[in-house]
Amino acid sequence: MEFFNSAIGKNITFVRPAYFIISGFIGIHNVKYYYIFLLCVYVVSVVGNTAVMALIYLDHNLRTPKYIAVFNLAFVDLLGNTALVPKVLDIFLFDRPLISYADCIMFLFFCYTCLSMQSLNLVALAYDRLIAISYPLHYQVKVTHRFMFTLIACFWAFAILAILIAIGLLTRLSFCNSVVIHSYFCDHGQIYRLACNDNFPSYVISFLSPVLFLWLPLLFILLTYIYIGYTLAKVASVQEGLKAFKTCIAHISLVVIYFAPLLITFTLMDKIHPNARIINLSLTSVFPPMLNPIIYVLQTQEIKESVKKLLKISGNRKITM
Repeated sequence: MEFFNSAIGKNITFVRPAYFIISGFIGIHNVKYYYIFLLCVYVVSVVGNTAVMALIYLDHNLRTPKYIAVFNLAFVDLLGNTALVPKVLDIFLFDRPLISYADCIMFLFFCYTCLSMQSLNLVALAYDRLIAISYPLHYQVKVTHRFMFTLIACFWAFAILAILIAIGLLTRLSFCNSVVIHSYFCDHGQIYRLACNDNFPSYVISFLSPVLFLWLPLLFILLTYIYIGYTLAKVASVQEGLKAFKTCIAHISLVVIYFAPLLITFTLMDKIHPNARIINLSLTSVFPPMLNPIIYVLQTQEIKESVKKLLKISGNRKITM
């Protein structure tokens, strides 16, 4: 902590490298096929999330507080994958592992902000389901457009502030030895460990971030569904309970897809090969944004009806022409 305290002084000189080297996967044969696979995932993600955003924008029936959160999730997924995948492909598929210090910091900011917002957005959707099922008579009052916009804006501000604090601490580190980042992107944990001065504040941030953006959101979501289950068991018949619970299937699927791989990776961090860890983390970063729109289209009745209506309108226009 002595460095952190003294870093506020004006005469401190930080050793910042001109560039970092992102090592990626080491010793894996034909790894370029994996990057081509990531490209396919990215294309599907862009098409799917753009389609969901367009549906919500075009269909006035979908402009509800719930779908404000769904729209934001699609936007975050699109932004996150666009920030990550093209740069990863540029680095590894075209063999350009060097990335400037400033570009690396920017890369880190967008990737971590979007990953954090994915988690927080699932919290917003969980709250929406909680009020809709447990307090249906109060839903129109408690979950308004203004409330959902405010909640999502607060989540954005919180995520951006947290990541900016982490970046601010990184900029106070000196890198006098290695500049090789053993990851597929500018990983905060890998970067601060390269520092040759006191990196304890960054260590604290790396410890707090999973708590704030992984464990606490997951705990809130689990408690939400425990309470929903208690409510349904107490006041509803079996058929009514199943009908109400079906409205949660899409959200539960998103929660499992997002959190399960992360929990497995963190649990088995010390027991799996570094390459396996990197592959698992990279898939965790790109797969949920690809699957989220597919899940909402297939499992949400309102989205299905919107698709049918737009296809019908398009078909009628063709016949008229």
